[in-house]
Amino acid sequence: MSELPPRDSGESDGFDDIVDAETERDPDLALIEAGSRTLRTQGGAPQGDGVPGRPQDPQVAEALREVETELAGRWGETKLEPSVSRIAALMDVLGDPQRAYPSIHITGTNGKTSTARMIEALLGAFELRTGRYTSPHVQSITERISLDGAPIDYERFIETYRDIAPYVEMVDQKEEFRLSFFEVLTGMAYAAFADAPVDAAVVEVGMGGSWDATNVIDASVAVVTPIDLDHTDRLGSTPGEIAQEKAGIIKQGATVIMAQQPVDAAQVLLKKAVDVDATVAREGLEFGVVSRQVAVGGQLLTLRGLGGEYDGIFLPLHGAHQAHNAAVALAAVEAFFGIGAEQARLLDVDTVRQAFAGATSPGRLEVVRRSPTVVLDAAHNPAGARVTAEAISEVFDFSRLVGVVGSSGDKNVRGVLEAFEPIFAEVVVTQNSSHRAMDADELAAIAVEVFGDERVQVEPRLDDALEAAITLAEEEGEFSGGGVLVTGSVITVGEARLLLGKG
Repeated sequence: MSELPPRDSGESDGFDDIVDAETERDPDLALIEAGSRTLRTQGGAPQGDGVPGRPQDPQVAEALREVETELAGRWGETKLEPSVSRIAALMDVLGDPQRAYPSIHITGTNGKTSTARMIEALLGAFELRTGRYTSPHVQSITERISLDGAPIDYERFIETYRDIAPYVEMVDQKEEFRLSFFEVLTGMAYAAFADAPVDAAVVEVGMGGSWDATNVIDASVAVVTPIDLDHTDRLGSTPGEIAQEKAGIIKQGATVIMAQQPVDAAQVLLKKAVDVDATVAREGLEFGVVSRQVAVGGQLLTLRGLGGEYDGIFLPLHGAHQAHNAAVALAAVEAFFGIGAEQARLLDVDTVRQAFAGATSPGRLEVVRRSPTVVLDAAHNPAGARVTAEAISEVFDFSRLVGVVGSSGDKNVRGVLEAFEPIFAEVVVTQNSSHRAMDADELAAIAVEVFGDERVQVEPRLDDALEAAITLAEEEGEFSGGGVLVTGSVITVGEARLLLGKG
């Protein structure tokens, strides 16, 4: 295995610990890694939280509702037909707008949206005009398509839909199945980015990779955040099986920025990199987190990038997982600028610091109220719930934490509840307004098995659940440090955010 580049004598030894830990892995990876090139150096941020409310203009609000209704009449995001033929046909009749700009493509199980937002902030800080496409949204559908770090405005969203609607209809008539909700939104995003025009697009997959609608781009940088079990009925029952699908975003000659992965997932990703002659940068070897300290309002980081070390980085997001997301984002932007493959230099450190200092990720360990503290986090699978539980324990000194959990029926709800059981004194189970929401009583039955009957309260309405949880937290007294964590689904978090006055 190739060694890391030589470091200056004054450089921190912390990265050696990362390398030592990372190299104590399954020896079966050695042969794969020997066949893949590894990327290493030879020798302004958006404002606000990026979550809009509803339009104030009644005519605009009505037009937006009409678009949302038309989109909702299509296949939802959970009904899939594994093919990119329809989206490819739409791109063809639109003149291939997705080829008008370079792209960074992001897949993985958890951390995709936070990583995408950090990449966007970094590119923007270096004065590139950016487009970002992420899903699902927290409160407004327009969040999914961002220009220059802010959601596309309502009028532009409506106009983009109406512009491509005739072409969508043409494709619908020719294909066996109509374009889905997600496919039409993807077409809208790519068209909006070309129309802007943007200098770079940051694109998050909807699900998987190979047959995801976003995979009609030819991204020079492919990012793979940590892979774990989610959507197992569609993607596979092991990280390795899931990685087979997610590896589909790795294109010929691309650069792969790979977060730390389970061994079987890493094997699959590295094999794909070999097959398509892609260059690989692995967290813990070519880049990583050298050090992190909890700070007021976030954490202070030293990151090892592809070009060297970046210290004094304040990240206003909580949890070790966000530090790792930051390292992945930094490496992706370095690779986008050719650092490691073509150049041996650091990005401007002050610009990097500025970008990270302005990073936001709504609904991810987001504090929306004090006395008692109410935190929102969109964890919806066991892996996400575990990192959220660890971060809550690290960052907040709650004397009593009450959970509000509302989940989708297709998720591993038991695994999520088990991850939170050690930190929740009580849990209030509820349901959001989505047709996919698990019934509150059904969720309660599972919660009782995990927590015991005396620690579970059922409130089918989310507003009642929030009130009940806040009341329970306040029983500790005004200055005792009780808190509430709302979690289980992006939809639950988004609706709670609105109820609590955000957006």
